[in-house]
Amino acid sequence: MLQAFAADENVRVVVMTGAGDKAFVSGADISEFEQNRANAAQAEKYEQNTGGVHRAVRTMPKPTIAMIRGYCMGGGLALAAACDLRFCSEDALFAIPAARLSIAYRLDFLRWVVELVGPSNTKDILYSARRLKAPEALSVGLVNRVVPAAELEPMVREYAGTLVNNAPLSIRATKLAIEELMKDASVRDNELCARVSAECFDSEDFKEGRRAFMEKRQPVWKGR
Repeated sequence: MLQAFAADENVRVVVMTGAGDKAFVSGADISEFEQNRANAAQAEKYEQNTGGVHRAVRTMPKPTIAMIRGYCMGGGLALAAACDLRFCSEDALFAIPAARLSIAYRLDFLRWVVELVGPSNTKDILYSARRLKAPEALSVGLVNRVVPAAELEPMVREYAGTLVNNAPLSIRATKLAIEELMKDASVRDNELCARVSAECFDSEDFKEGRRAFMEKRQPVWKGR
């Protein structure tokens, strides 16, 4: 599905949310660990499956938004961290309970969390395995906005609409450049960033943006 969204020119923003209002993702079912995560080999297979989904979200070329209500725990927090933006309701709860189970998370997930809240806050969250309420999640940078539950979906829809009205090539270039900036300089793809930037300036959309500005109208983007 994510691959289809990435390829579909009509899809401009991807919003991820849980079914119902109790949880975004409540995390793995610990009762199943004896069958599918009881040792290192099983854990590696489990991480390959779940990690593949998280990485697909992280590498999605279009903006991704996590719309969070209720519990956002463990792997659910990994999924939220993989998104570009996180908006939550006042009743949201966040935790990474690895220390209560004697499990460890892979480096890419930890990197995403560190990028959001910094090394010290990441250590606090993982060492203590405690739950963070929405206001604290906002204060440490884990989420971008907190609103009353009834306002969450309308706010996300309005925000997504704002992104849809902006130039898709510009947003794509910005997302790619920021992702590359977060990498070590030794593996950063500067040529790719330069090429994507040049594509923006050579695009039909750049011409349309200039015309629309001069004509005082909303531009009609084509994504090329």
